[in-house]
Amino acid sequence: MKFPILLLSSALAPILVSWSAPAFSATVREADDAIERAEYIRLRAGDLPAVTLTGDILYRILASEIAATQGEYELAGQTMLDLARETSDPRLAKRAFQFSMSGRDMARALRAAREWALLAPRDPEAVASSLALAASSGQTAGLASALSARIEKAQNKEQAIAQASIIVGKMADKRLALEVLENAIPESLRNLPIAHLALADAAWAAADPARAVQEAEKALALQPNSDVAAQRVLEYGLKVDPDEAIEQAREYLQKNPGDRKLQLLLVKRLSDRGQYDQALAQLKAMRERSPEDFDLLYTEAEVNVHAERYDRAKALLQEYINVQTQRRRSVSDKASSAAADASDARLMLVRIAEKQKRYDEAIAQLDLIEDGALRFQAQVHKAVLQGRQGRLAQATATIKALKPQDTHERSVAALTLASILRESGRTDDAVDILVKADRDIPDSAEIKYDLAMLYERQGKIEAFEQLMRKVIELDPDNANAYNSLGYTFADQNRNLDEAEELLERALELEPDNPFILDSVGWYLYRTGDFQAAIEYLERSYRQLPAADVAAHLGEVFWVIGRKDEARRVWKQAYGEDPHNETLIKTLQRFGVKFP
Repeated sequence: MKFPILLLSSALAPILVSWSAPAFSATVREADDAIERAEYIRLRAGDLPAVTLTGDILYRILASEIAATQGEYELAGQTMLDLARETSDPRLAKRAFQFSMSGRDMARALRAAREWALLAPRDPEAVASSLALAASSGQTAGLASALSARIEKAQNKEQAIAQASIIVGKMADKRLALEVLENAIPESLRNLPIAHLALADAAWAAADPARAVQEAEKALALQPNSDVAAQRVLEYGLKVDPDEAIEQAREYLQKNPGDRKLQLLLVKRLSDRGQYDQALAQLKAMRERSPEDFDLLYTEAEVNVHAERYDRAKALLQEYINVQTQRRRSVSDKASSAAADASDARLMLVRIAEKQKRYDEAIAQLDLIEDGALRFQAQVHKAVLQGRQGRLAQATATIKALKPQDTHERSVAALTLASILRESGRTDDAVDILVKADRDIPDSAEIKYDLAMLYERQGKIEAFEQLMRKVIELDPDNANAYNSLGYTFADQNRNLDEAEELLERALELEPDNPFILDSVGWYLYRTGDFQAAIEYLERSYRQLPAADVAAHLGEVFWVIGRKDEARRVWKQAYGEDPHNETLIKTLQRFGVKFP
């Protein structure tokens, strides 16, 4: 079966979660016995067990710590967990939990967290860690009652509800998470605003915006001056009834005119909706109320940029820069953010100049950036713009004039220069740059990844494959590496079993990445699962209407006889990107031409 995990319907998720309940229930029974054991120890010896530090125990603790420093987290975590069980010392269980988390071994981390919680049942960090890991792994049987008991016993009810919200937030099934949280919060505490805020957030995560708004409104009714409740009423309400949500925000602000956060949020959301004049009117009222709030100049400029009113935005940004220059003259740099604020304004001027294709103007602004934290980034950006202008000699000189302060900056310099050369068609020169950088910085997964992709472009598939495997070895959570290698195998119609494993891992790491969805769809096409291929390719194309994805989707349509749909997808992509290599080759293979 291809992608047995990936192709599960979302409707099956609750069934899969409940399937794990028996194992969790058994663990709960074991936990009861362990709690009795832990409490017996405490009755005899206080909060921590009276354990003699023998030579053997000391040796194993030291061995575990040394193993951790060498990255051998499996050995370190298991050694500490064994010691914790032998000595009943919660400190060792906590250390086992930390090592297991560092090694990304969630199964052992969960065992260690449970042992820690059992040995220190009054330690909120221990109990929360155990419950959160159980929730994240889908083991939710008894979770609501456990959380409810914690809330009932807690002295600080609001903090306990907040912790419960965080714990259920780890659950993959967000609808089930909402149900668990609802059952966990006692009815006697529904008079607390935070109870409804927690439910509002859980409902929003569960894709139930109407319920989210209702809960946020209840919180606001209980605490009429709550800015966090008002913000949620606006945010969640925009999904249900935008006009009503905006009107409610305005009514709140009439009663609470000093709530700057909500005012700025309202400005942003109005701008996002294209209601620029309303957003600017709101900013005007804010400036009249607080004429010395010069940050509003920057915000007003942002709105004008979104509205493509570039001349007005530039005038506002220049005024903002002048204000920051005066600040720098009156206050020392160490005591002021003026240099950084002015640099942010200049970066926005760079964005405007790029949108207007005025690259010399953008470069001039980059040269004026004085904030030390941004200067390196600004010069790298300058080189990119010079490369975009075809000024390769100047771009190269700009990169070589940089003075990288650390390995990261050295990597960025090399990667940027290689990218500029690659975009100009000088692939061989780009390879030379990265080969040298790879020798100088052998542990850089980023350099190896880009070099591997250049090898693939040159047709050096064996070198590409070897280097991409090294990327995965260096960075086991690099979804792009799994995807690139898996896609290449699928595209070449070889190593399909490994391609399945690679793409499944990539999708596990980034389930909504359109590039990965495209690769999975292409793999499924290669294995003959056409319907599943269409589902993944359509999901990818909705997020990323790129010519490469269109070429793949159209090919599947064509092969199964849906040729009109294939032509429609191809024609749309051809109109937007007529020089895309993948699309052109696909059209030639099937003898399709567009005028």
